[in-house]
Amino acid sequence: MSFDVPLIWAGVIAFVVAMYVLLDGFDLGLGVLFPFMKDERERDVAMNSVAPIWDFNETWLVLGGAGLFGAFPLAYATLLPAFYLPLLIMLIALVFRGVAFEFRFKVHAHKPLWSLAFFLGSLFATFAQGVVLGAFVQGVPVVDNQYAGGAFDWLSPFSLMTGVALVAGYGLLGATWLVAKSSGALHEWARRVAVRLLLAVIVFMGIVSAWVPLLNRDIAERWFSWPNILYLSPVPLLVGATSLGIYRSLRNAQTGRHLTPFLLSMVMFLLGFLGLAISLWPNLIPPDISIYEAAAPPSSQVFLLVGMLIVLPILLVYFGYTYWVFRGKIGEDVGYHH
Repeated sequence: MSFDVPLIWAGVIAFVVAMYVLLDGFDLGLGVLFPFMKDERERDVAMNSVAPIWDFNETWLVLGGAGLFGAFPLAYATLLPAFYLPLLIMLIALVFRGVAFEFRFKVHAHKPLWSLAFFLGSLFATFAQGVVLGAFVQGVPVVDNQYAGGAFDWLSPFSLMTGVALVAGYGLLGATWLVAKSSGALHEWARRVAVRLLLAVIVFMGIVSAWVPLLNRDIAERWFSWPNILYLSPVPLLVGATSLGIYRSLRNAQTGRHLTPFLLSMVMFLLGFLGLAISLWPNLIPPDISIYEAAAPPSSQVFLLVGMLIVLPILLVYFGYTYWVFRGKIGEDVGYHH
């Protein structure tokens, strides 16, 4: 019995990237919402809601990078030079926001300054991730297995739009997380903000859905040729149903259902992720280098896969345990102590 190892690895990388986007997405989203909260006390509650988990959420980014490097070295070697600048901005912003997270609770005299630093770190990291996503979907020029473009090829109207779209998307995850974790005035504020951000995300998903097929004729054919349009129609229909579910759960103030908008927002992200996967499959370096062409030798992939299949369950158990321990609403008297 033979296994399609590159396909398994593509699934592992997709899973790890999805975990990163969903989990680091909501705490980056909290940072993006920081300036719009009423006062430092509300920001304390928001920050305390992610204090036990925010750094673990970033583990998935490291795992995804390491997996890509080991399993698909060609993809790593061509995508990294293509996106050096936005990736560098993202990493600096993530470090900056990590420092701001720690210092904000320790340096009382400059708390508003560190709140601003946390916001800027979150905003730049999110925007840079969105830009990289947009540039990746547009495609990367490769000649003789090497990146053949310039230092600023990632910069385009489409990638800038996806940067702004991801800020709105992470903001929605952050706001719905606050709906689940907070109470009182902050909870009500988070509900109102989440409704506005939901509308923004729906608009951006519509723009991306209309724009992506224009970037590449193959993508347009995949979605709109018969009978594909019939098979793939559940994806946009599910996005519509999920959007309606989020809206109704935000409008319905019933206690005990406060986690529903957050979970449905994650489903919406996963559906967007699925849409992109359908558009690009089986290419790992759009427009035309597949997972099989980018793969490392089979022996390397199998060796690494054994390690990954040991690490992943450990991470998932730790992840589940941590979120279970810190479940429920956050009080104003818990968190990082000063």
